[in-house]
Amino acid sequence: MPSTARIDTFAAAPEPRMQTLLRLQQQAFRKDMNPSRELRLDRLARLERLLDADAEREFADLIAQDFGNRSRIETVLAESIFTRSAIRHARRHLKSWMKPRRAPTALTYQPGRSYLLRQPLGSIGIISPWNYPLQLALAPLVGALAAGNRALLKPSELTPRFSEVLQRRIADAFAEDEVAVVTGDAEVGKAFAALPFDHLVFTGSTAVGRLVAQAAAKNLTPVTLELGGKSPAIVDASANLALIADRIAFGKLLNAGQTCIAPDYVLVPRSRRDALVEALRASVARMYPTIQGNPDYTSIVSDRHYRRLRELVDDARARGAQAIELAPPGEHADPAARKLAPTLLLDVDDGMRVMQEEIFGPLLPIVVADGDEAIDYVNAHDRPLALYWFGEDRGVRERVLEQTIAGGVTVNDTLMHIAQEALPFGGVGPSGQGHYHGEFGFRQFSKEKPVFIQSRFAGVRWLYPPYGPFTEKMLKLLARVS
Repeated sequence: MPSTARIDTFAAAPEPRMQTLLRLQQQAFRKDMNPSRELRLDRLARLERLLDADAEREFADLIAQDFGNRSRIETVLAESIFTRSAIRHARRHLKSWMKPRRAPTALTYQPGRSYLLRQPLGSIGIISPWNYPLQLALAPLVGALAAGNRALLKPSELTPRFSEVLQRRIADAFAEDEVAVVTGDAEVGKAFAALPFDHLVFTGSTAVGRLVAQAAAKNLTPVTLELGGKSPAIVDASANLALIADRIAFGKLLNAGQTCIAPDYVLVPRSRRDALVEALRASVARMYPTIQGNPDYTSIVSDRHYRRLRELVDDARARGAQAIELAPPGEHADPAARKLAPTLLLDVDDGMRVMQEEIFGPLLPIVVADGDEAIDYVNAHDRPLALYWFGEDRGVRERVLEQTIAGGVTVNDTLMHIAQEALPFGGVGPSGQGHYHGEFGFRQFSKEKPVFIQSRFAGVRWLYPPYGPFTEKMLKLLARVS
């Protein structure tokens, strides 16, 4: 995923204001290191009230202004509803999540008892990006608050109107020693990453994620990195193209492709490529009969990102790719509006920039791959954040699931695995590390402390020195029963 902030060095000096906020949270945490369920529920309720109807409208308007144009429906669907669902899921399940977990005790150490005690870590830092500024700031916060932590948020400087109001609304709902928002440019982002949090969450590009991890390592701060990469969509020979074309088009063009788990490219058998192109053309025409001036079609967030995407198309064309723009005939692009028409790219190869970089826009390369060539292609590249498979052949489906590694998978659709609160969300390798959502987020922001309680009848006293023949007999007995 493109960067939420450019972090060029690893040792930026934290600003006094951020240091003060973190110190306040750490001091408050030491006074209550295991908040009650009632307090955690109250914090989650306050977070949910922050998404009431008035706030939802204001956030949607501000995000649209920051983008230039963004559909209110997309913001409500992919951000507000998504986040409220996560909050309600946490509130319903918090009681069971907080319970200590019994663990088996080895026979030789019984009647002692073992269990895991789930405790909050302290203060969580959250660096969120611009593409889904509400969801990707608050979804990790849900897990952090449910687990009993405090949190500092650093939203992207590319959505300044949204970030300013988020800061104000968080300040109205929470004391600074509970949750606070820090706004600012890339320099503030560098300083934020250098703070000694108890856990740091970063959502952004793989390149910047490496730098964030290095900054956190100086404080031995554990990190959750939600990155991105090139997520493939594999179309099997058994797929129903009339059914799946809408699903691929929707997943690719939601937020104009500015989605970390959007399908980045499609792998399809040679015999079905042209039919897929026509099916996608028809799907896009139904969903977006116009592009320019269409309130349902989102703008690219900045001039820099718009230029980058145009350059990807130009580079692919110059190297022999065929570009098919899916815009109505005669419609002309207005660069000032930053609305880039959906574009299919055929005859691509790995030497093109569009096949080397995460696209993060409405460009969809189509790669010919027959049979197991699709699996080989995916495995020859970095492990993706998401993988999509389309088809009806169960045997092929199971082979793809077993022989590829990805952060998450949706079968016969796109994006939908991220909406399942019972499933973890996260990457693998270059696409990220760690995960959150639902109980997995609760556990990510908790310390599962192992506890062993010794019994007054413990037989370990028979192993105390001085050692002798009886000790040797006990060792032989332990060797047999351990």
